[in-house]
Amino acid sequence: MPCLNEEKTLGLCIEKIQRAFGELGVVGEVVVADNGSTDRSVEIAESLGARVVHEPRKGYGAALLAGIAAARGRIVIMADADDSYDWAALGDFVRKIEEGYDLVMGNRFKGGIEPGAMPPLHRYLGNPVLSTLARVMYRIPVNDFHCGMRAFTRDAFERMNVRTAGMEFATEMVVSAAHAGLRITEIPTKLYPDKRDRPPHLRSFRDGWRHLRFILTYAPDWLYLIPGGLLFLLGAAGMALLAAGPAHIGGLSFGIHFLALASLFTLLGANIVGFGLLARLINAGRKPIRQASAFGRLLGWFTLERGLIVGGALAAAGLAADIWLAVEWLASGFGDMAGTVHVAFVATTVMLLGVNALFASFLFNMLREERVE
Repeated sequence: MPCLNEEKTLGLCIEKIQRAFGELGVVGEVVVADNGSTDRSVEIAESLGARVVHEPRKGYGAALLAGIAAARGRIVIMADADDSYDWAALGDFVRKIEEGYDLVMGNRFKGGIEPGAMPPLHRYLGNPVLSTLARVMYRIPVNDFHCGMRAFTRDAFERMNVRTAGMEFATEMVVSAAHAGLRITEIPTKLYPDKRDRPPHLRSFRDGWRHLRFILTYAPDWLYLIPGGLLFLLGAAGMALLAAGPAHIGGLSFGIHFLALASLFTLLGANIVGFGLLARLINAGRKPIRQASAFGRLLGWFTLERGLIVGGALAAAGLAADIWLAVEWLASGFGDMAGTVHVAFVATTVMLLGVNALFASFLFNMLREERVE
């Protein structure tokens, strides 16, 4: 149990756990991860036979990391010390672990949320939206990513390699478990109003943002590759359409201004895709790259030399077109070149793509050698 000034409810939770141990006939321990309590929490925990671990780093995740590291049992169950989760029901979690699951999540929306147990903002917007985003982006069949009561084996937790110290710990655990190929399931869990006599530690917008930024940061396909790829395709199509000059479609005229926009989309999209590929490599420590995946096949094909050939070919093609335009301008006696503005735009864009690819190839190769070979 993470604990920060929980003297009013901590003893009640510890007693529930100890009764549950007796009913299950198991040998267990209660580990309280104290995060700097200034009330009687530590005294109460020790008087009831709990083992107290002190964690000076502030944060929900920091406290849990310390407590889990100190736990000696094969199965670890975590939940808050404010009596919002029923510790007497820990047997339901243990039984699921015994069935072979590595991580058992509570689901408050299936188990029931008592009146006053969750603010409307969290119940109808925050939790559903963040859980949906995480479920879609990471393809994990979990409907309540932020339920604070969950169980897992020690071996499974070591494979998760969870690192975050804040509230986003809850999301990272599920995502890391899925990346590690662990078996995950959910069980209905009731949420009760907490019995604190002080405001909760949770801060809606600050902690909601911490969850959201984790979800986005470690989902490079959604953050970079999909939007970047769409921008690139839209821009490349626009440049192909307008390379020879203005186009007239359905009574609408598309000229140099639209070509400039298409060039912007192409360059911006290519850069974002490049960031996404690099993010994929950097994220390989959390999410191993499968050789059979599209990215795995790209890595198998890529060498620095091939990257330089592709980038050099694009840069040379764009430069050759620009040189040709310069020769034409000289041959015309420094005359008007308005008719070739569209070609110049496309040539310069292609050259810039090639130069970017040349330098990106070196960085991509460096990261690839560090993480793959």
